[in-house]
Amino acid sequence: MHMNVAPHLLTEDRAEYERVLDDALSTAHARPDLAGAGTRLSLAQLRALTLNATTLVTSAAASEYDHYVKVREQHRAALGTRTPTPSDPPGPGAGVVAVFTVLVPVLAGAAAVIFLLVGAVLHALAPTVVFGATLLTAGLVFGVVAAAGLLFAAAGLLVTALRNSPTEVGGPLGAAPDDELSRARDAWRLALLERGILPFLHDVLAATSPPDP
Repeated sequence: MHMNVAPHLLTEDRAEYERVLDDALSTAHARPDLAGAGTRLSLAQLRALTLNATTLVTSAAASEYDHYVKVREQHRAALGTRTPTPSDPPGPGAGVVAVFTVLVPVLAGAAAVIFLLVGAVLHALAPTVVFGATLLTAGLVFGVVAAAGLLFAAAGLLVTALRNSPTEVGGPLGAAPDDELSRARDAWRLALLERGILPFLHDVLAATSPPDP
């Protein structure tokens, strides 16, 4: 069966139109103004008739639909202006710095442990030997270097995390367009239902009602 499509109804909104229609038909039995739905005409017949009359039905909510399309295009344009661009890949220098940042605290920490242990043993066995005190001093120095390296690495990780985190967008390009888009879509759906689909279904059922005796 051929189904007309309203000139102003975009293809991407066809499915939404059918969803509103299906919702109306699913609750038709609870609507007094749609008495006869499912008896005088089946729900499938009513659906087919309404789809064939898409041009007529959707024209009842044309102003709301035009506003919805306009808001949606503005929203898409706003999203396009802040689409993130991929950053350039890090050069070889960045890799060297990263490796250096990781290795420094590890090597310095290992050296500090070795020097402190050997220095402590020598100092305990021969307190008068200067070399033991020298090793202890060197171990402390490497311990300080390791601690500084850990702090530097932690700061680098924090900066990287902040740089890679999504930027929160406020103002007119933030959540407001989403809210306006939802309101425009809901307004079109409501107008389509109350001024287009329900009156059409009522008229079809009234036209098929048996004449009064």
